[in-house]
Amino acid sequence: MLQKLKLYADFVVLKHSLFAIPFAYLGAFLASRGVPELHILFWVGLAFIGARSAAMALNNLVDRDIDAKNPRTANRELPSGRIKLYEVWGIILISYVLLFYSAYKLNPLCLLLSPIIPVTSIIYPYLKKFTPVSHFVLGLNLGYAPVGGWIAVTGLFNIPFGAPELAMLILLFAVTLWVAGFDMIYSLQDLDFDKKEGLYSVPTVFGVKSALGLSFAAHVLMLALLVGLMFVLKLGVVFKAGLWIIAWLIWYEHTLVKADNFENIPVAFFNVNAAVSLIMLVFTVGDVLL
Repeated sequence: MLQKLKLYADFVVLKHSLFAIPFAYLGAFLASRGVPELHILFWVGLAFIGARSAAMALNNLVDRDIDAKNPRTANRELPSGRIKLYEVWGIILISYVLLFYSAYKLNPLCLLLSPIIPVTSIIYPYLKKFTPVSHFVLGLNLGYAPVGGWIAVTGLFNIPFGAPELAMLILLFAVTLWVAGFDMIYSLQDLDFDKKEGLYSVPTVFGVKSALGLSFAAHVLMLALLVGLMFVLKLGVVFKAGLWIIAWLIWYEHTLVKADNFENIPVAFFNVNAAVSLIMLVFTVGDVLL
């Protein structure tokens, strides 16, 4: 049983929740301007895990034939036959039940907005066959995290909106650009395969150097948005210190990958981005509490 659960966790790459779940909690802490109630943190975490697990399972389901032909992904759980189609559909169903029930336990607005998440999660895997915009739709799927955390606390979204709503939108676009930027780097690993199969990514459409430049530009815009967030919410010196560290990590990430050398992509993708996410949460929470 435990072995089967580990297989399912590997299938949805549960450990990569570390990339974006801190942003869900970031939204909750900023909205509460302190420590949110424990039940909110609990249901926000479950909602995020449900949304992300379903999205990963859907992506693997749609891409199963492509993954089977790609040497880098052929040994994944679904194309290798270690997990069956009915199990994938079971994971998707259970994950969305977890998402919707968690949203229900949080507040009516969370439940009302929760169907948006499956829509973009379903669209994303198909976009890769038509347009390089897919990088940004993937980013949007994770960009929902801080907005969800914020609304979990407030239960409100005012129109016309003020500073709180502006802060949510800044977080949404900042995370979207961050994810899109590192996904462009990650896609370099499949450059030759994607060209052969006619798949669309920024590297295949615009070339490697342009992809690295666009990735860097996306990350610079992300940092600019976070600076804007600092002014909108009047955050202090601890948040500013975290921004400096994140800026250094982003710069370091882009020194690891060169146009003629992709060997360090796993380090840039896994280690650096996990650090960016955690530092963002720790320093923001520190600033809010102090």
